[in-house]
Amino acid sequence: MIASEEPVFYPESDGQPMAENTEQFHWIVYIKEGLEWLFAADPTVFVAGDLLWYPVEGKNKIRLAPDAMVAFGRPKGRRGSYLQWKEGNIPPQVVFEVLSPGNTALEMTRKFQFYQRYGVEEYYVYDPDSGGLDGAIRQGAVLEAIEEMEGWISPRLGVRFERMEQGELRLWRPDGSPFESYTELAGRAEQAEQRAGLAEERAEQAEQRVQQLAEQLRQLGLEPENGEG
Repeated sequence: MIASEEPVFYPESDGQPMAENTEQFHWIVYIKEGLEWLFAADPTVFVAGDLLWYPVEGKNKIRLAPDAMVAFGRPKGRRGSYLQWKEGNIPPQVVFEVLSPGNTALEMTRKFQFYQRYGVEEYYVYDPDSGGLDGAIRQGAVLEAIEEMEGWISPRLGVRFERMEQGELRLWRPDGSPFESYTELAGRAEQAEQRAGLAEERAEQAEQRVQQLAEQLRQLGLEPENGEG
């Protein structure tokens, strides 16, 4: 009797932290949440951060967790990992890596080779410490370096890349608005709420003045017009 094969277990964690420091964490969140916002209305685009991607069924040692990834043609929803054979065999088309001091050249070479081998179309690497920004785009079977990243527009995302003062990364949506951090979004929401409150207060004050004027006219024996002709 032939023993049945044991099912392969695909861990949902590699035991590594998402980020090594606050700076790296900030930029991972900035990119991932900006991508979530960009595709919030499209149910066929899946965005994730630090999610283990298994490209080959039965091979649980072949895996990688991009800092941010985008898979077009896949529904949104919770996943413990990205099992490609359960995702229509669609690999993430776009991936981002944010460097930290702990990343070695050997490690980044291994990641590049993984993404090239398993079908990534666009690969972007940002180094917050140096301000370095690199990218590669698929040409046939290989990922070829993008010569100039300043002003580059991602074919898949429609996002424009820019480095601000001191090398800080800024990503721009196709409509020309920038990716924003949670703090920036919360600040804008608070300002909008304050403006709405001031507008309401001014409207109430105007109504009070109208009522006061109407009362003064009545005291003079005049009936204020009601606006009907």
